[in-house]
Amino acid sequence: MEFLSPPFMQRALIAAVLVGITAPAIGIYLVQRRQALMGDGIGHIAMTGVGLGFLMSTNPVWMATLVAVAGSVVMELIRWYGRTRGDIALAMLFYGGMAGGVMLINLSDTGSNANLTSYLFGSLSTVSEEDVTTIAVLAAFVILVTVGLRRQLFAVSQDEEFARVTGLPVRALNLLVAVTAAVTVTVAMRVVGLLLVSALMVVPVAAAQQIARSFKVTFALSVVLGTAVTLAGTVTSYYQDVPPGATIVLLAIAAFVALTALATPLARRKARSRAPEPAECTLEVPAARPGSEDTRV
Repeated sequence: MEFLSPPFMQRALIAAVLVGITAPAIGIYLVQRRQALMGDGIGHIAMTGVGLGFLMSTNPVWMATLVAVAGSVVMELIRWYGRTRGDIALAMLFYGGMAGGVMLINLSDTGSNANLTSYLFGSLSTVSEEDVTTIAVLAAFVILVTVGLRRQLFAVSQDEEFARVTGLPVRALNLLVAVTAAVTVTVAMRVVGLLLVSALMVVPVAAAQQIARSFKVTFALSVVLGTAVTLAGTVTSYYQDVPPGATIVLLAIAAFVALTALATPLARRKARSRAPEPAECTLEVPAARPGSEDTRV
C-alpha cells in the first residue's frame, strides 16, 4: 500500500470518498428532475467564487460555496419566472461566472495558471488539511439532506403537481435541491474539478439505472459506484501521473458501458420468460362418412 504513505495522498483519498458519496446522492434527484446539466452550470458560477477567494486572500472553497449557493438560487428563480427568455439568462450566468473567475484569479496576487488548472480539472497534491475539513463539513450537510429528506425530495422530483397537492412545500424543496447541488459542486471541485463534477453527479446514477428498478436500489448502487470510481481514479492518478478528474470520469463512463452491456441480455431474458407460451393447436379431421369420396378406392 505504497499510495497510503504520502500525507497528500491520504488527504486526497478522504476527499475522494466524500465526493464519491455526495455527488451521486444529489445527482439522482437532478436526473429525476431532468436537470442533469445543472451541476455543470453551477460549476461555472463557482469559478467566480474561487477567483474571489484568491483576490480576497480567503479560503477559495468557502467563497466558492457562497457564490455557488447564490447562483443556484438565481437559477431556480430564473426557472420559475424566466419563461421563454430563461435559457438566455442562464447561459449569460454560466459564461459570466466562468469568465469572471478566470479574470479574478489573474488579478489576484496568489492566483496562477496552476491554481486555475487545479480547480478546473482537480489535483491530488493541492488538497490541504483545511480543504479536507471544509469538504467533510459540506459533505455532512449534503448527506443529511439527501438521506434525511429522500421521500420529500423524491416526490418533488418525480411530480411537482402531485407533491403540491399533498401539501409539500415544493418551492422550498426545489431551492434546497439547488443549494445542495451547489454545495456538492464545491465539495467535489478539489478532486474532480469544476468542469467535470457534473459528470460524477450524473454518470453513476445513469449506470445504476441500467440494472436497478427501484429508487432505493438506484440510490445505493450509484453511491457505491461513485465511491468506487473516485477511489480507483485517485489511485490510478497517483501511479500513472494523469489528471484525477478526467480519470475518474472515464472510469465512471466505463462502468456505465459495462452495466449497459450486462443489462441488455438480462432484459431480453426477462422479456422472454414473461412472454406467454404459444398454445398448442391441434387440427381435428372429421371422420369420413361411408360412401363419400374419401372412402372410394
